[in-house]
Amino acid sequence: MSAAPRLDAARPPAAAPPPATATAARRGPRRLLTYVLLSVGLLVMAAPFLWMALSAFKTTKELAASPPVWLPTEWTLAHFSELLDRLDLPRYFLNSLIVATFVTVSNLVFCSMLGYALAKLRFAGKNKIFGLVLGALMVPGNLMLLPLFVLMSRLRLIDSYAGLVLPFAAGALGVFLMRQFMQSIPDELLEAARMDGASEWYIFWRIVMPLVKPALATLTIITFLASWNNFVWPLIATNDPDKYTLPVALATFATDPVRSAGSNGMLMAGSFLIVLPVLFVFAVLQRHFTQGIATAGMK
Repeated sequence: MSAAPRLDAARPPAAAPPPATATAARRGPRRLLTYVLLSVGLLVMAAPFLWMALSAFKTTKELAASPPVWLPTEWTLAHFSELLDRLDLPRYFLNSLIVATFVTVSNLVFCSMLGYALAKLRFAGKNKIFGLVLGALMVPGNLMLLPLFVLMSRLRLIDSYAGLVLPFAAGALGVFLMRQFMQSIPDELLEAARMDGASEWYIFWRIVMPLVKPALATLTIITFLASWNNFVWPLIATNDPDKYTLPVALATFATDPVRSAGSNGMLMAGSFLIVLPVLFVFAVLQRHFTQGIATAGMK
C-alpha cells in the first residue's frame, strides 16, 4: 500500500520574518517623533517657570527690555534683598511651612487609617462610608468655603493656625488613594499576623504602613503642593497680617500701589521662593512617587 500523501507538502513556505534592521528602521522615525513631541510639551510647560526664575535675577533694565531678554547678562540679588526689606518674608514663609506641614502630616495619618479600615476591616456601613468618600470627591472645593468659614467662626478659629489646618486635615482624595493601595496587600499576610497575636495597631504601623511607602510619598507631594499653594482659604480665614501665608502676603503686596511700586523683579523673586519648597519635596520623594504611579491599580 502506497503511503498517504503529506498534507504539508502542498503548503507554501512561510514568509520569513522581517530582518531586525528593517524593524528598527521603521521604529526610528516614530521614536524620534515621540521625543520631539514630548520635548515641545516639556518646553511649553517649563517656559513660564524658567522665565520667572531667570527674571528674579535680572536687573530692572533687563526686565523692561524690548524685545525680552531671556538670560540675564548681569546676575543680581537686589530683588531678593529689596523684597526682604519691604515684606516680612521669614514670618510668612514660616506660616506657610507650619500650615503645609501640619496639613500634610494629618492627611498621612488620618487618610491612612481610614483607608486601612475601608480596605482591610469588616464592619457595618463600610460600603456606605466609601460611597460618601466618593461623593465628597465630586463636590467642588469652592462650594465648601462658606460652610467652612461659618464653622470656623463659630469655633472661634479665624486668624489661627488651627483654622487654616483643620478644614484640610483629611481629604477624600487621600482616603481613596490609600484604600486603593492597601487593597493590593494580601489578606493572608494580615491574617497570619493576627494568628500570631498581633494587634490591629501593630499590623497597621509595622506591616501595612511600610508596604505603602509609594502611596505615602504620592499623598505627601499632592497634599503639600495643594496646601502650600492654597490661596483662597487663607485669604478668607485670616484678617491678621501676621497670620498670612506666603501666597496671600505676596498677592497683598502686589496689589498695594504704594508698597509694590516698581516691584516686577520683587514679585518674580517672591514667586521663585514660593516654588522652591515644592521642588525640594518632589526631589526628595521623586523615586517613591514614580513607583507609586507605576504600581497604581495593580493588585
